[in-house]
Amino acid sequence: MSDTSEKLQKVLARAGLGSRREMEAAIADGRVKVNGQVATLGDRIELRDKVAFDDRPVALRSADEVPRRVIMYNKPEGELCTRKDPEGRRTVFDRLPRLKGERWIAIGRLDINTSGLLLFTTDGELANRLMHPATQIEREYAVRVMGEVAMNQIKAMVEGVMLDDGPARFTDVQEFGGEGINTWFHVVIMEGRNREVRRLWESQNLTVSRLKRVRYGNIFLDKRAKAGEWVELGQDEIDDLAGQAGLPSRKVPELTPDEKNRWSRDKNKRRPVQGMRKPRSPKGKGR
Repeated sequence: MSDTSEKLQKVLARAGLGSRREMEAAIADGRVKVNGQVATLGDRIELRDKVAFDDRPVALRSADEVPRRVIMYNKPEGELCTRKDPEGRRTVFDRLPRLKGERWIAIGRLDINTSGLLLFTTDGELANRLMHPATQIEREYAVRVMGEVAMNQIKAMVEGVMLDDGPARFTDVQEFGGEGINTWFHVVIMEGRNREVRRLWESQNLTVSRLKRVRYGNIFLDKRAKAGEWVELGQDEIDDLAGQAGLPSRKVPELTPDEKNRWSRDKNKRRPVQGMRKPRSPKGKGR
């Protein structure tokens, strides 16, 4: 294989079929063929190779040919970070604008009970770089904690705690006040492991009652996107993200008239949620 070859999962992610991790799973499941043969993990290809995904031909592109679009989404509680749910529950992808010939790739995940900032891109390499632990991208969360929090507990979480899947720590913890038994904090973490923020607080016998991501790298969740809404990021913001990922700037393509109309219709159809409905109390019982 020549020096121009690349890992198969990298090329598939760049084609907009999903993240590298999703493509590795697809290859392992035998869903990818290269030049008519079922591919295996570790395969490398060149752009002239014939690739099929689920028996459909894939249009391979060089890195410079991939449109780099990024949208910011304000995830409400109760939505899943998956493309489809077997139980029919609402997913974050249900609300995103439709793409033609491409797919939105999530930059990280949030669990069902966590709200706030999610980034999606059409650039698989950008997504992979921003999620990779070696890139060391800051994630900031607003956390509401039940119970009295002592300074020694905060110190322990900053110095580092051993969790089931290895050591974890906050790089910064700031108190923002609160009422009653609840106190708000802002915390910064450098990884995106499953429920890591909650588990760090739980290691100190404290319960997180609300959790919202408010920043990813240099991108802050702001008033442009209310709960359940998305907004496309501009050239400067995307260049900032690319710079943090060690990637060169690339001009953000303008939406075609058809895309503008489609995205506008999608935004009007996907009304923002007004909050989670609470179940009604049975008749005869108090609230």
